[in-house]
Order: sequence, then structure tokens, then C-alpha cells
Amino acid sequence: MYRAPVEDIAFTLKHIAGLQAALDNGALGDLSDDLVDAILTEAGRFASEEIAPLGANGEAGTPLKDGQVTTPDGWRDLYRNWIDGGWNGLTGAPDFGGQGLPTMLSAAANEMWNASSMAFSLCSLLTMGAVEAVEKHGSDEMKEKYLAKMISGEWSGTMNLTEPQAGSDLNALKSRAEPNGDGSYRIFGQKIFITYGEHDFTDNILHLVLARLPDAPAGTRGISLFLVPKFLVNDDGSLGGRNDLFCNGVEHKLGIHGSPTCTMIYGDGKFGDTPGAIGWLIGEENKGLACMFTMMNNARLIVGIQGVAVADAACQKALAYANDRTQGRAPGWTGEGMSPIIEHPDIQRSLLTMKAMTQASRSIAYCCAHAIDMTDHAEAQGDETAARHWRERANLLTPIAKAFSSDIGVDVASLGVQIHGGMGFIEETGAAALLRDARIAPIYEGTNGIQAIDLVMRKLPQSGGEHVAGYIGELRDIAAEVSKRNTAEFGATAAKLDAALADLEEATAWQLQALEKGEIGQALSGATPYQRLFGLTAGAVYLAKGALVETGDAADEGRIALCRFCAENLLGEAAALREAVTMGADSLMAGRKALAS
Repeated sequence: MYRAPVEDIAFTLKHIAGLQAALDNGALGDLSDDLVDAILTEAGRFASEEIAPLGANGEAGTPLKDGQVTTPDGWRDLYRNWIDGGWNGLTGAPDFGGQGLPTMLSAAANEMWNASSMAFSLCSLLTMGAVEAVEKHGSDEMKEKYLAKMISGEWSGTMNLTEPQAGSDLNALKSRAEPNGDGSYRIFGQKIFITYGEHDFTDNILHLVLARLPDAPAGTRGISLFLVPKFLVNDDGSLGGRNDLFCNGVEHKLGIHGSPTCTMIYGDGKFGDTPGAIGWLIGEENKGLACMFTMMNNARLIVGIQGVAVADAACQKALAYANDRTQGRAPGWTGEGMSPIIEHPDIQRSLLTMKAMTQASRSIAYCCAHAIDMTDHAEAQGDETAARHWRERANLLTPIAKAFSSDIGVDVASLGVQIHGGMGFIEETGAAALLRDARIAPIYEGTNGIQAIDLVMRKLPQSGGEHVAGYIGELRDIAAEVSKRNTAEFGATAAKLDAALADLEEATAWQLQALEKGEIGQALSGATPYQRLFGLTAGAVYLAKGALVETGDAADEGRIALCRFCAENLLGEAAALREAVTMGADSLMAGRKALAS
């Protein structure tokens, strides 16, 4: 059974991501160290003792009957307990009942919840994103009417982008919105892959829907965003009549079976006297994509957190199994009978790889959350120079946090199945379920290939390439500290870090030069290996940063050992990735011929 690693999470937040420094310099208001520990401890307790025992119920799925979705046994009451604890309002605006806590704490809590049950936790992920979009772009009237119940979790939210013909390319979006003349609109269209588009957790669901106005420009420049409630809301806040929308189907999926993935129909006349689902504009006309990206950017970070979460759950399950399962006699085994499989070097390698990559991806994701919090602080202080720095840092780390961490979730969950052997291929152990759940994270909220394009095309050129150069410089400073402390316990860590950072610098310079020359195809040919190189190198350096911290307990030796293992066993991949970036474009383009047969 999953147990939330509260101490590891707190250490990463405070000593690697920067939470402790932010607390010490007052950047997080009156938030105290004691309060942080209390929040993490209670979030961990709720995850371990309330969500995790019911997580497996999600495998039964979410049947749809007469337009109504039934969630897994016990989940509706679990959701009620969750919102009664105030968890949905963790980062919400205090003016509307939220707690106004930093993104770092939300990221940490989300890791624990998603590790307990990714499918259950998806509902709140979408609602929190919808809250942010309404907070930043909604009218005052909209905020007064909807925000408090969204922040409390009494009403949930969804994100409606994808259509059968419009997936990653929203230029093809066809849903339309017609003005009613009273400030409202009637929405018509079909949306697919809508997470928690219908469920029984809440008595209202607020759909954020992308659609086109009649005179909208073509392409993404002509998309607007609308808030479309399942039930209309009266002026006094009570629920009114049913809006003209419904769930037409629930997908049968590889994983996250407890999360209903819905096909939504808007405006076919099933409900109401006049066809058309009534909605209200969020933000400006034809600026809907910008509003939706407010929701998606932080959602991308939390999807990265989902990768960390599943990886940690897989680590715990595999470690417990490896300590319990006996097979053969490992070298040096002196005990009775067969040895636990953890004594075999190959199993140790797999377990250490799982643990190192989980901690590396956790560090990257939490550092991204820290950058978001520091951006908010600098903006509140009116310090535009600092705000720009931290905004660019969050921009740079978001595609890495999303893509590297979600890829790691799949890799680690797959290793977890392997450690279980044949038992891992059998559903009863739960190892296979983690792998199935993990597989969606590299796909949704912008595929990892799209994240690589975003990283290379938009994030590396920030400030003429100066920001990424400064970030790599910060990583070099950490590596230099390892050189000063390079005792026997660190082995060849310093040299391996220096080599990987040199690979990253060379690949970065190559990408920026390709962009400057207008060689877009060359740059994008290496985008995915570059993204992996970036995440692997940054993650290894963050492991070293943690290893340099002296707390005076036994965990110090463990962090040094993990850092050294990563540097000496995993970081060698950096050189191969650098070659794929700088030398792989021509063979990739020529290789297209091999796909023609």
C-alpha cells in the first residue's frame, strides 16, 4: 500500500526547489515552516489512509446510463471528505474562500494524491485549472457567481478543447457560439476526451469550452472561450434548469479507468425549449486560446507531477516486492535458502534507477513550481526585472517538468512490472495498473513531442538565449560545489556532471544557431532528444544539490549514494543524446525513405 513520502517531499521542496529560502526571506507572506510541515503531513495522511485504500476501486470503470455517470464505489464520499478538508481551495483566492497557498505546496500535495489514485485526482486537477482561468480572465459578475463554489470544490470544472477532427491542431476546431443579444451565447458542437465531463461528485459541472463566433477570423486567432454550466445558475446562486448539453459516451481506455473520459454534445436540443447550450464569454472575443493556456500551463506542471507520483508509487511497490520475493542465491548471500531478489545486482540496478529518476523528476517539477511562485511574488512587489526572470524560468522548466517527468513515470512503472516478473503482468498485483495509468501523461495536456517543439522554438530563445545560458550556469555552480566536496563517497560524480553539462551547453548552442539560421527542420529533428538531455542533466545536478545538504541523519549517506549512482550509471546517456541533437538531423530526414515501404 502506498505511503506518502512526506520527508522526501519536504526535503526536495525546502533544500532543492527553494522553498526554505522563500520562507526565510518572506517571499511567501506569513507562511511558516511549521505550517508547511503540517500541511504536507495532513496531505500525506489523507493520501495514504483515505485515497489509497479506495484507489483500486477505480479499475471497475465509470458506467454511463441514461446520460449519467456512476463513479467507483466509495469515491463520491471520498470526494466529499476531500473538499470538506479544504484541499480543493489550496491555492484559490482568499476573497472567494481559497487559502492562497503557493504552487509549491499544491504540487507536493498533488503528488501524494495522484500517487494514491491518479484517476480520482484528475477531477480536482481540471477544477483547479478552471478556477485559475476564471480568476484571471472572468468578469467580476462571473467570479461572484461561480468562483466560490469552484474553489470549494462544490462545483467542478472541465476543459473542452479537443474535437474529432481537431486534436493538437486547434485550427480545425468547428464548435460555434452564437450571441443571444443579452451577453450570453448559445454553444453548438461536439467535444471529445473530456475528463470528468459527467460524474456524480458534484451537483453542477462548469465546462470551459472553446468555440468560434460567427464572424471570427480563421485559425486559432478566431477561437473564444466560454463558461457553460451543466445546470444554469440563478441570480441568488441556486441551481436552475438543465442546460442543453449532455455526455454521449464514455471512452474505454488503457488506464485511469476510474476517471470518466467523456464525449460531450452541446446544443442539439435535448434540453430546453431552444437548441443551444447557454454560455458566457471568458475574457475577450477571439482570445480564448490565451485564456485556456492560463489553465493549461499549470495543468502541464501537474501532469508532470502525475509522472512523479506514479513513479514513486511504482518504486514503493517494487521495493516492497523485491524485499519479500525470494529467488536463487545472490552473490555473497549467506542466509538460509533463497535470497530476496533485492540482493541480486540486476534488481538493485533497476530499483536504484527507479529511485534516482523519480527524485530527479520530482526536483525539476518542484523547481518549476518555485519559479511560478517567485513570479507571483515579484509581480506583487512590482519588480518587473525579477518577474521577468522568474517568468522565463517557469517558461523554460514547464515543458521539461511535463515531458521528462511524465516519460519517467512510464519508464519507472515499466521497470516496476519487470521487477515483479510474471506477477507484474497479472492485474492483482497492481503493478500493471500503474503502468497503464502512467501512459496517458506523455499524451494529454500537449503531447511530449509538442513540449519539445515548445522548448526549442519558444523557450530557448527567451532573452536572446541568455536565460537558458544563465540557468545552465546555475547548474554549473552546483557541480562546482561537488568538485570541492568530491570525497570518496561521491566517486566520479563531479566529472560526470561536468561532462553532461558540456553536452547540454553544446546542444543548446547548436539549437540556437539552427534557429538563427532559419533551419527549423534541423532544430526540430533534435527537439525530443534535446528535451531528454536537458531533463536528465538538470535532474542529475539536482540530485547532487540534495546530496550536498548535511542534515546530520542517515538520509545524508543515502542521498550521496543515489547521486553517485545516477552520475556514474545513468548520466552517460547525455553524450549520446547530444550526438542525436547535433548530428542526427540528416539521417532522420533521409530515413523517411524507410517508412515509404
